[in-house]
Order: sequence, then C-alpha cells, then structure tokens
Amino acid sequence: MCELFAVSSRAPARLSLSMRRLAARGAPGGKLADGWGVACYDGFDARLLREPEPAGDSPWLDQVIKSGRPHSRIVIAHIRHATRGSIALANTQPFARELGGRVHVFAHNGMLAAIEHTIGPSCRRYRPVGETDSEVAFCGLMERLAPLWDDGAPSAEARLETLARFAEELRSLGPANFLYSDGELLFAHGHRRTQEDGRISPPGLTVLSRKSAAEHDGFAAAGVTLETDCGPQSLTVFASVPLTDEDWRPLREGEMVMVREGEQLAMRF
Repeated sequence: MCELFAVSSRAPARLSLSMRRLAARGAPGGKLADGWGVACYDGFDARLLREPEPAGDSPWLDQVIKSGRPHSRIVIAHIRHATRGSIALANTQPFARELGGRVHVFAHNGMLAAIEHTIGPSCRRYRPVGETDSEVAFCGLMERLAPLWDDGAPSAEARLETLARFAEELRSLGPANFLYSDGELLFAHGHRRTQEDGRISPPGLTVLSRKSAAEHDGFAAAGVTLETDCGPQSLTVFASVPLTDEDWRPLREGEMVMVREGEQLAMRF
C-alpha cells in the first residue's frame, strides 16, 4: 500500500527527517516506487509538488529537503504504490481542487472496490483527471462538501460531520485511510492497511503530538524543524507507520481526527 504523511503546526515548519524516511520507502526497486507528492499550504493556497517517479531517487525531492523550503503550517505527503491506474502524473497524489476560494488537498491509502459505480455517479462538478479510485473518492468528497461552502466557510463541526459520514461510505468499499485539508483544518482518517505480516487490519494511521515552550524542544525526533522566535509551539504529525522511536499512537479503526495549528480539536468514530 501507499504511505501517507501529514503535519499541522502552530508555527510554520519545514520537513527534514520524516520526509527523508518517507522517501526511502519509495526507493527504486521497492514496492513504493510509483510516484510521490507533497502539498505545502501557504495561507489558503498550496504548493503542490508531484512526480510519477521513485521518491527515493528524486533529485527534485532531495533539493526540496536540503533547501528547507517551503515553510508551512499544513503539509500533506504521499508515496505511491500503484494498484489502479498507470504510473502517470494524473494518478500521483496528493490531489487538489478549489472550493470556496481555497485549495483543498486530499491523499488516500487503500483499495476502494467498485467506487466508480457507487460514489462515481455523484461526481458532476468535480471529476477525476486520472484513473485512480483515490481521485474518485476525493471528487465525491468535494461534491458533498460543496453545499457547506455556499455561504462562506462552514463551522468546523459541520466539516467534521461531513467528513465522518463520507469516511463511513468509503469504509464499506475497502481500506480508507486518508488525509484532507482546506488550508485551515487538517483531517486524518484511520482504517485498515496491509501490515508487515500481510494482514489487512488496523491501524491505518499513527499520530504523534507535541507541545513545547522552546523552538527545538521535542520536535527534532519527529523530523520537523520550526521557525524560531514564534513562542510556544504545538505540532501534530500523522504517518502510515511510525517514522521515529517516539510513542506514536495508532488511530483506532474508523477514527477521524480534526486538527488546527497543531492542536487536536475533536475525534469521531
């Protein structure tokens, strides 16, 4: 299966160790060699970098990591193992669409059987560019979110409820781990994934949260560097599997977590 990674922080962050470890999982010749992508928010817009090539052999990704740019409060990354659709840019995650004057970003891990026949027919305004079940899922999600944004940004609770209902739809089709953000809130949904012993079972995502009164205290091991002189910091990191030796918490099956500026606001099951 693919690998997911996301960061939400109070202060703008740049990725270091975690992205390197994630990229190593996409080394040439391995199972995760079919593409990589990372979305870094800048306000309500996002820089989207994607390649349908191995992450572990990408000079572009290596340069991004070495440069320490861009800094961002919300980052979503994906390393691809192709199960549906050709190895092409159009099939490389994360995916992005506009709604309500914001760029919305989505990345998924799993296999959603027959989604083109269940959720696909609802995709009218938002349609897939590529061939993946993941992009059909995102377009279906955007169709469900669109009415909420007709009169401006909806409440966080309304967004969470819509995401939770949609996640329930996806779980009926197969493994449905996903990350989604609208530039303000980050949502993570954990379900099932292929484990090291070959079983498809929970957990589908893990989470690590930290708070600190100093710029560097407690963050280096998570692979994230924060800008200095920003005061007390909050940080939440999601990954398909733990990327460090710290105490990552596995998300329970069907758990949805909503985060703003590194602070976990709510959960749904």
